[in-house]
Amino acid sequence: MMRKTANIVLLLVAVAFCYGLQVSKPHYGDLIGPIPARGKMAETIVGRNFEARAEKVAFARNLKADRFGETKILTTGGVWAVVTVEFAARAQSTSVAVASWRGPTGLAYDQTERMSFADGLLPVAIDPGLPKKARLVFELRPDEASNATLLISEKLMSALDSQAEISLGPVVIAPDGLPAGTVDTLDMSQPI
Repeated sequence: MMRKTANIVLLLVAVAFCYGLQVSKPHYGDLIGPIPARGKMAETIVGRNFEARAEKVAFARNLKADRFGETKILTTGGVWAVVTVEFAARAQSTSVAVASWRGPTGLAYDQTERMSFADGLLPVAIDPGLPKKARLVFELRPDEASNATLLISEKLMSALDSQAEISLGPVVIAPDGLPAGTVDTLDMSQPI
């Protein structure tokens, strides 16, 4: 009887140990996920193949852009966030193709495809010694504007590669629920 009880206790300890290993080990996505290179606005974030520096963030209700000689006004149910970023290649030519806006609640907003016809957006090809500016354009809910993080990588699946994570800091929300300083229409045809 004592031996049977000891075997049951040993089995329960083994089950608890295996369960502890299962819940405490890193997930597969964490093991092969992007390697973060973190920083703040106006700091140069150094990744493996590229450097990124977020210079400014502008918010707008509408975007104005030229498409084949015709002026387009793009509207959104939320707010447009336009981030100006300067990129530089490190040792070899590369391109930066993916950007996301991660709000304070953890929701991620990929760069909009509604502006794919405009110049100065991702993907951007960069060469060593020749920095280049680009605009990253996002449609997001106004409550996701403050304390957001900008995620930038070379490709969609950046497994085991660097990803710039730029903290954009707090944004004051105006009484109308939009970020303070939100303009009615932002002209995207202006030079970066």
